Amino acid sequence: MTNYQEVFTHSITGPESFWGKAAQAIQWTKKWDRVLDESDKPFYRWFAGGELNTCYNALDCHVANGRKDQVAIIYDSPVTDTVRKITYGELLESVSVFAGALTGIGVVRGDTVIIYMPMIPEALTAVLACARIGAVHSVVFGGFAPNELAIRIDDARPKVIISASCGIEGKKILSYKPLMDEAIHLAAHKPEKCVIFQRPQVKADLIPGRDLDWDNFTEGAKPVPCVSVAATDPLYILYTSGTTGKPKGVLRDNGGHAVALKWSMEHIYDVKPGEVFWAASDVGWVVGHSYIIYAPLLHGCTTIVYEGKPVGTPDPGAFWRVISQHNVSVLFTAPTAFRAIKKEDPAGEYLKKHNISCLRYLFLAGERLDPDTYYWANDMLKIPVVDHWWQTETGWPIAANCMGIEPLPIKAGSPTKPVPGYNVQILDADGNRLPDGEEGSVVIKLPLPPGCLPTLWQDDKRYLEYVTERPGYYVTGDGGRFDEDGYLYIMGRIDDVINVAGHRLSTGAMEEIVSKHKDVAECAVLGAEDQLKGQVPVGFVVLKAGVDRKPEDIIAELVQMVRSELGALACFKEAAVVKALPKTRSGKTLRGTMRNIVDGKSYVVPSTIDDPAVLTSIEESARNIGYGKKG
Repeated sequence: MTNYQEVFTHSITGPESFWGKAAQAIQWTKKWDRVLDESDKPFYRWFAGGELNTCYNALDCHVANGRKDQVAIIYDSPVTDTVRKITYGELLESVSVFAGALTGIGVVRGDTVIIYMPMIPEALTAVLACARIGAVHSVVFGGFAPNELAIRIDDARPKVIISASCGIEGKKILSYKPLMDEAIHLAAHKPEKCVIFQRPQVKADLIPGRDLDWDNFTEGAKPVPCVSVAATDPLYILYTSGTTGKPKGVLRDNGGHAVALKWSMEHIYDVKPGEVFWAASDVGWVVGHSYIIYAPLLHGCTTIVYEGKPVGTPDPGAFWRVISQHNVSVLFTAPTAFRAIKKEDPAGEYLKKHNISCLRYLFLAGERLDPDTYYWANDMLKIPVVDHWWQTETGWPIAANCMGIEPLPIKAGSPTKPVPGYNVQILDADGNRLPDGEEGSVVIKLPLPPGCLPTLWQDDKRYLEYVTERPGYYVTGDGGRFDEDGYLYIMGRIDDVINVAGHRLSTGAMEEIVSKHKDVAECAVLGAEDQLKGQVPVGFVVLKAGVDRKPEDIIAELVQMVRSELGALACFKEAAVVKALPKTRSGKTLRGTMRNIVDGKSYVVPSTIDDPAVLTSIEESARNIGYGKKG
């Protein structure tokens, strides 16, 4: 076993030799000219001049090297009572044919394709087919409402949209086609074609001339080989919430992405080719991109596509059944999932019904892992429970206990230490480096390692916001500190992006929606701590003068407005009507103070406040809707 500190130091002091060696695990059609191109700072590029194909590295090379009959995907769907296994050979064939069908309707290298699909194997087929021909895919989570999908259509400008007739959420069937049709209606950009996979639960009505049935579309299509692309060419766009209503199109390149993800499977997750790796997430999120689709397949593992929930499909033993049935070596999910299991089965009675001795590690990420949940999981499973921290923007972990390098002692509440490649530092408001123990802004010294965003999709200017606030550093937007042992602690977001059950959502976007209501004068939406979901949005609303309607009727309308525009996953359910929002004399809303009130924490009345009495009103309103200090 290698020493963590040695590996980390090498990655920071000699990044070109470190990542040049890691890149040897990837098949290249043309070797790079430079490992790291720093000619256009702060726009760094990895493996400039190199060429490869990500799909080839995920499929073709494994089939050529003897993994043709190994299972690539286990599709496990308790909501449809289906288990299906797809080998590397079978997946390569379906991807090659679907790529040929896309080529047949004019999709070429550099074109964009939006994928709006549920957790079914065909979603992976669509993603990999795009990568095969050099098309840029943008997966949009199937739960997003038409307005959100429309925004992404207008930004990505896809030639084609690939979707399915429906998704299944627990016992509820959600028709996707009407949502997609409404999104296309709302969008200024219109895709040329839409390919629809018809599921047996719902048959979608197709629009002649535009819509194509998946089976008819692929019938007779000729399989196509991989297109070699530049390492610096875009592989995909993934939209993440910004602090304004407009989402940010995080761009991922081909070369650095493949190198980093392949490296992470061995060195962070300590998983071996041929083993079963399960990321219990959704393909619409970054975890799904990185650790359901790309990383496991790049590493020659078997990946699980799970269409179900941690509880209720059918019971709190759902995860244990999947692990036992499919011989899962490593599980990666969000703390929310384990909080839900713990809530339904605190004594672990369902766990006793299954033999999960195959499971070596549990990795948790996507939101803060509270110590209570950590200790419960640790006591139940008696294996390493590894908290790790990363972002949509980075695409793979920033801090983790690297089980494949040197497992370190675990400290509850900390994602351990920075992953090799990430020079994480804590800065104060003036940009000075803080000593261990002091809390400040968590930043990463540039260049970011391979696999992180090189920029935003067609928006270099907005990308610069990440790297110019503290010149020479990428600003994560999180606050945190190091302890005396070099362990990192992430304390929460500095901006107004909240984390609801592992989903990053903008309270600013919710405020924009709420403020559209005809009776609302102004509002503030905050992230309140929630035992199950990590955070949930809570709203405070000031009504326009003369409005004499019942507050509960207005709040019900606001909840429905947010649900319609952002989708149910926003979890906006609680709001209070107040006379005024607490503000500074310059007119800035005191969101930090309000957050403390909602979470029941002590706070100092700011000297800049315009009217301190307003805080008392906010406290009372928070208590009335179940938040803040009781009594």
